[in-house]
Amino acid sequence: MDQRPDAAPGLPDVSLSRLAFAGAPVALACLTGPDRRIAAANPALGALLGLAAGDLVGRTIAEIEHPHGPATDPDLSGDGCWRRADGSPVRVRLRAGAEQDGVRIVAVEAIAEAATARAEQTRLALASAGLGEWSWSPADGRVVLSDRAAAILGQPAGATPAWAALQQAVGRDDLERVRATVQDAVAKAIPYAVEMRFRRAGDGQEAWISARGQATWAPDGTLTGMIGVLQDITAREASRRALHDREQRLRVATTVAALGIFEWHVLDDQSLWENERMWEIFGRRPQDGTISMREFFRSVVHPEDKAGFRAAVAAALHSDGVLHATARIRRPTDGPAKDPAAEVWRTIEMAGRFERDGPAGLPQRLIGVVADITDRRLAEERQSLLIRELHHRVKNTLATVQAIVGSTARTASSIDSFYEAFVGRIMSLAHTHSVLTEDVWQTASLRGLLENELRPYADGEMGPGTGGRIDLDGPAVDLPSEVAVPIGMAIHELTTNAAKYGALSNRAGQVRIRWSVEPGDDRPRLRFHWRESGGPAGAPPTRQGFGSRLLQRVLTTQVQAEVAIDYAPGGLTLTMLAPLPARNAALNPLATL
Repeated sequence: MDQRPDAAPGLPDVSLSRLAFAGAPVALACLTGPDRRIAAANPALGALLGLAAGDLVGRTIAEIEHPHGPATDPDLSGDGCWRRADGSPVRVRLRAGAEQDGVRIVAVEAIAEAATARAEQTRLALASAGLGEWSWSPADGRVVLSDRAAAILGQPAGATPAWAALQQAVGRDDLERVRATVQDAVAKAIPYAVEMRFRRAGDGQEAWISARGQATWAPDGTLTGMIGVLQDITAREASRRALHDREQRLRVATTVAALGIFEWHVLDDQSLWENERMWEIFGRRPQDGTISMREFFRSVVHPEDKAGFRAAVAAALHSDGVLHATARIRRPTDGPAKDPAAEVWRTIEMAGRFERDGPAGLPQRLIGVVADITDRRLAEERQSLLIRELHHRVKNTLATVQAIVGSTARTASSIDSFYEAFVGRIMSLAHTHSVLTEDVWQTASLRGLLENELRPYADGEMGPGTGGRIDLDGPAVDLPSEVAVPIGMAIHELTTNAAKYGALSNRAGQVRIRWSVEPGDDRPRLRFHWRESGGPAGAPPTRQGFGSRLLQRVLTTQVQAEVAIDYAPGGLTLTMLAPLPARNAALNPLATL
């Protein structure tokens, strides 16, 4: 068939056909050969791609495809992405006619502009939200980035880096996790989301990146690529880490301070215990569950403390919302469940603040801390008791010194005799107090007091059956402070009297002391027996001195002792039966250790 020079190659030289091809409002291309080369193109196709129709002649479909878009179907059907003259992509839909004489005419339709406009709006919305688009093609392994995505990764606008290169910038500890997550999502054909540290290409700064994506598939199930979005979450991660650090510091501080942290939701009366210390304070296990405020008031708070605790809560609700309250709580121990003997009362201190749903709204929750102050309260009570005990002892000691001064002065015949007697008695008193002070339980050993006074007169061991001048025999007895001082003074007076007038005034005399502890009606009693022998013949004193008054009066009044003294010619004998006071456990600083 004859063809004119201006006829479209591959088209019959028929005027009507030429006019229809050239004037069709639909973009048309005439393709020939196995490489689908354009033999002719109408003006509509040229306008679609921003080229003259003649400029398209001789090009293959592959040459006009956009490099980052999906490839055109070999059957010349379905959607594709071609490149305009300015390099921008245009999505097209192809419909091919039947092949005749090696020629196929393909209609090319641009996908609706409305869809393109919506896509552009979507891109703008993503960008305004700080999100950047990306896509990956397995054909060349490159990642196409929107301008926003490129900026997030520190890449220049329009960059298409290879995924292999981008992996080098992912944090070493995150890369394997990211790979595993993506591979699992691809295998299950589901979207994925990962967060990773990423070193930007531009400035080398490390950023935290959130990446979301999903795989795309061909109709035959072949992986055609991936698409998704990126977001820079560095600021959010920094805030999260700062919050985590503050929570850790708070947790450490409350742990060191032994504080329990809790929340109480007012409207539904539910409690949330934030740390292990709360469970320890209330003697519960996590499987037991927390305690509601109703249960707290009903079965945990001591009955005598309920009214005060309720008043503190009410005052906080009606004022600035700050709660400070103290109460005793019932806490189970390790004993049998439901056994009252296996429960103890502990004192707690609670501090917190009520949060409201508005400046004048209803209280929503109480956030606070709880401290077990039982040991502190006991220490305060013990300290107060010790101070009162100290005042009492100082008063008694001053009264004893005053009595020593007065009595010694009345019985002394000279300044020297006064000095000798007074100093000896004060030294005995000081020694007894020294023994009491050094002992944490505020007691003095009876044997220790005897040995301290009699050691200067002993000629060897002071035990029983040794044949020495001093014979001591009795069990270990610790005298409480209130009886140790007067008994110590009595031992000093007996020793001094024996050294001056009795068994210790010569070399042949002997002092034999026996003591024992006997049960009494309400408390044990000390039986003390002092017997002198081998000394000068004894006789009752012609006048009552301080020593006699001490032995007769002080032991009777301060110790409530029964005292019997016999001034026999063979030597003085004293027998004392004294009740031992019960010890106050609160005075023992080691009681709680």
